[in-house]
Amino acid sequence: MGFTSDTSDDILVARAQSGDLEAFNQLAHRYERHIYNVSFRMMGNVQMAEDATQETLIKAYRGIGGFRGDNLRAWLLRIAYNTCNDIFRSRRGRQDVSLEAITEESNVSWESSDPSPEDEALRGELGREIQRGMLALPHDQRMVLVLVDVEGMSYEEAALAMGIASGTLRSRLSRARGKLKDYLLQNMELLPPSFRQ
Repeated sequence: MGFTSDTSDDILVARAQSGDLEAFNQLAHRYERHIYNVSFRMMGNVQMAEDATQETLIKAYRGIGGFRGDNLRAWLLRIAYNTCNDIFRSRRGRQDVSLEAITEESNVSWESSDPSPEDEALRGELGREIQRGMLALPHDQRMVLVLVDVEGMSYEEAALAMGIASGTLRSRLSRARGKLKDYLLQNMELLPPSFRQ
């Protein structure tokens, strides 16, 4: 059976659970970018994010038979979160942060649709500082910030993705935002001039 981009997750999951590799591949294609973006924000390194994405999809393929929820994205991002934590533990928390990669991968959205070269440079500087600040956060706080403020998930969906209560998520998010703000204020001289006010 051929699938289209309009085929619902429910149909694809049911087919994948019955052993249809094409259905799982369609799901993987649909969510791979989300998984990679979250992994990159967690890891701060392109190669590690690619490894985490691949490992997440392998784990999802092996575990799809046990999926019983109604939010596939949250389930996949929970696997990604756990995979990133496994990689951190295996590397004893060492992070190889590539500032060039952060600049290239930064997905900060901006109001102007046609920024000047100077605006682009300033945004790149700000994106690098935000990413540095995020990488300074504990893993659980970083993940909450990524899911809610970068991926745009609701509190409920982000809590489901992390396997925690909504109240716990709100508390972690508040602490994460506060710590990121403190980081940016302490490193004010590194920010573009227009953001130092």
